[in-house]
Formats: sequence, C-alpha cells, structure tokens
Amino acid sequence: MSRTSADAPVGTATVSALPSAGTPHQHRWWILAVIGLAQLMVVLDGTIVNIALPSAQRDLGFSDGDRQWVVTAYALAFGSLLLLGGRIADLFGRKMTFLVGLVGFAGASALGGAATSFEMLIVARATQGLFGALLAPAALSLLTTTFTDAKERAKAFGVYGAIAGAGGAVGLLLGGVLTEHLDWRWTLYVNLAFAAVAFVGGALLLQRATRDRSATIDIPGALLVSSGLFCLVYGFSNAESHDWGSPATWGFLVAGGILLAAFTWWQTRSTHPLLPLRVLLDRNRGASFVSVLIIGAGMFGVFLFLTYYLQQSLGYTPIETGLAFLPMVGGLMLASTLASTLLVPRIGPRPVVPLGMGLAAAAMVWLTNLDLASSYATDILPPLVVAGLGFGLVMAPAMALATDGVRAEDSGVASAAVNTMQQVGGSLGTALLNTLSTSAAADYLTGRNPKDPAVLAQAGLEAYSTAYWWSAAFFAAGAIVSVLLYRRGAPTHNPDAAPAVHM
Repeated sequence: MSRTSADAPVGTATVSALPSAGTPHQHRWWILAVIGLAQLMVVLDGTIVNIALPSAQRDLGFSDGDRQWVVTAYALAFGSLLLLGGRIADLFGRKMTFLVGLVGFAGASALGGAATSFEMLIVARATQGLFGALLAPAALSLLTTTFTDAKERAKAFGVYGAIAGAGGAVGLLLGGVLTEHLDWRWTLYVNLAFAAVAFVGGALLLQRATRDRSATIDIPGALLVSSGLFCLVYGFSNAESHDWGSPATWGFLVAGGILLAAFTWWQTRSTHPLLPLRVLLDRNRGASFVSVLIIGAGMFGVFLFLTYYLQQSLGYTPIETGLAFLPMVGGLMLASTLASTLLVPRIGPRPVVPLGMGLAAAAMVWLTNLDLASSYATDILPPLVVAGLGFGLVMAPAMALATDGVRAEDSGVASAAVNTMQQVGGSLGTALLNTLSTSAAADYLTGRNPKDPAVLAQAGLEAYSTAYWWSAAFFAAGAIVSVLLYRRGAPTHNPDAAPAVHM
C-alpha cells in the first residue's frame, strides 16, 4: 500500500494530516469489505448459536430454563454497553477500538467454543457482547467517516444495511451447516476466521487520526445509560420466563425507564456528554432511530417464529431452514441497494421507509395463512420475498440517515445509538412476541387434549400466527411514525456538517 500524507506521523498539526472531503480514500471499497465482514460477524452471532442450542444443551447438560441465557447474556452486555463503546471509539480512536474489539471478540468466541460448563459458556457469551459493543459502533463510524461522496456513501450504506438486515438469516444457514456437519462449538470457533481476516485488513487499510486528548468520558452518564439499558434488556428477557406482572419483569422495566430519564437529564448538564442531544434532535435522524427500533422488534416475527415453524411443523433440517431464508436475503439486498442509491437520493426517505414498513406488514399478514400443509414455493416463498424487500427499504436508509450529518467527533456515539435501537428493539420483540405466542398456544389448548400430536401442532400454528399478527402491527405503526417524522424531499448533504476523518 502506497504511503500517503495521511500516513505520516501526526504531531501537533492535526487537521492538515487528514484528507479533505474532496479526497476519497483510495482503498475505501476494501475498507467497506473489512467493515462489512466485521459487522456480519457481530450480527450473525445473534442467530448462529440459536440452531446449535439443542446440541450445546445435550453436551453441557443445562436445563431448558437456563437455555435462554446463552442468547440473553450476549444481548445484555451488547445492548447495555453500546453507547459507552461508541464514545470510546470517538475518544480513543476508531481504528484502535475496531482492532481491540476484533481481538476481544475472537478470544471470547474461542473461550465459548472450548466451554466445559454452562457457566463458562455464559461468561464467554457476555464477553462477546462486551467486545461487540466496542466493535459495532466503531465499524459504523468508520464507514461514516470513510465515504465522503454522497453517491458513494449511499452505495456503501446500501451494502452495510443489507449486511445488517441479512446477517440474522446468514447466521441461521451457517449455524445449520456447522451444527450438522461439524459440531455446535464451530458456531463460535468460526468467528476466529472472520476476525482474523478483518483484523489484517483493518491493520493494513485503516488510518489513525488525531483525537482530542482533553476530552473525557462521561462516567455518570455511562453508568446511568448502561444500567438503564441493562434493566430494560433484562426486563424484556425475563418476560420470556416470568409473567409480565412479575416484579422481575416490570420492576426492571420501570427501573430502566427511570435511569434512562435520569441519563437524558444529565446529558443536558454534562460538560462532555456521552450522547450529545444534538445527535438525536435532527428530525431525519430521530425518525431513523425509531424506524430501526421498530424493524428490530418486528423482524423477529420472521427469523424466530418462521424458524420454529419450518423445523417443528414442517420437519425441515437446520440447513434446509437456513436455505429457505435465502430468497428473503436476496430481496433485502436488492431493496437496500435501490433505496440507498436510487430512491432516497431522488425522492427522500419519507415515501421509501413507510413503503418498506407497509410491505413488511403485508408479508406478516400473509404468513398468518400458513398451516401444516403449506408448500414452500406457493405459500412461504412469496411472503418471504416481500418481507425482504420491505426490510431492505427500511434498513439501509434508516441506518444511513441516522448518522448523516453528525460531527466527526460524534459519529461513533451516533453509530452506537443506531445499534442500541436495533438491539433493544430485538429484545423487546423477542420478549413480547414470545409471551403473546405462548399465551395464544395455551388458550388454544384449554379444553383440548394436550397429549394429542395434532392438537399440539395446531397450537403451534396459533402461536406463530399470533406472532405474525403482532409483527404486522409493529410495522404498521412504523409506517405511520415514519410518514409523520421524516422530512419531505431528498436529504441534503452538507460537507461541513460531517468532516471527513479517514481512520
């Protein structure tokens, strides 16, 4: 790689060492590949372990009640520490934070793959979440500051949005392949390969930039937001195993709400706020944060319950289940690219994102018609493709606009806020949809023989249908909210609002 002026040692002169907004990074598309690989690793880790859980449970001997914590431990650490991770990336350098996140994530994955007990596996998953909270916002902020041309930035975010949306489905497929042909431990060991390639690419391609050594981390803000998000995610997770009226559920949810309200108040008074409110107050950015939250909640209606339906109701293998989701991934990638490069630059997000929400809602309603005799080609494939198109029209524009126009020093925390919305939305969706679907199945079994396989199969269909209907409601609400919040017209790009800082 040729040495540019940006590679030169940085002394007291700072801005002059950085490329200007008119000087695109010569390796920017390779950087996109590195960032995309790292993001894929983080996103797919939320689902790749799911398919391996039965095998891990048999191997390590933990109970059904403990099984959810293999997923929840990751979500708790990841969701509660994202904002802190984003601010660390801003203050201590995005390249360094990115590389440290990769190494830590790989080490935690190796520990989980070698786990000899349930406790060891849970510690490894929580550690994955911790380093993922460093890695994810650093990756997105690197993307934000690397692509300075509006058209190229739109293309980059189209790819990134497709990865963020499709990573869950890729995780299901890869998890099925690894579990069937190797061992459940390889669903964790595979991260070593992802991390190694991304680390080498990041070390060679990413460039350091100067940081403000006078800035400090907002410790009270970090404690308030981390504990508040922890309580929210923990409360929603408890709803799966406790009643919504249990203090273990509503108590944590109330505590989380109070702590987050206190965090918001503190950010208006802190000298160096963890999340400057200027990041949230832009209308398009605020709409994008809400859209990411809603689609994170609603997408579980496809990933989680359709997985159950295909395997338990139709008898698909893990690999067949993963393959079944590929057309949805194709639709998502196509729509993400079209939305970012063609639709939003011309007509703006206001018609595009609500259209995506509407398509997703229609797909969920379509899925409520599935039964034990449904055919993949005629009954499952069409709504999956429609759902993928809808997800793509929402994910890429929302993720791009959520960080559009932020100051370079705020790009890390803005990126973290996007990931936080997605994580909290996913946790909310998992808890709420699981609770509602379980209640629907229990209501159906009332007065019927619970030992009859046909009755149990129909109860499962009732549960899945209820989840789809509620997912449709999430997306319908998202369509209304996005119509009301997004500005009319194509977004304007002010090069002075987001200085180019190539890391």
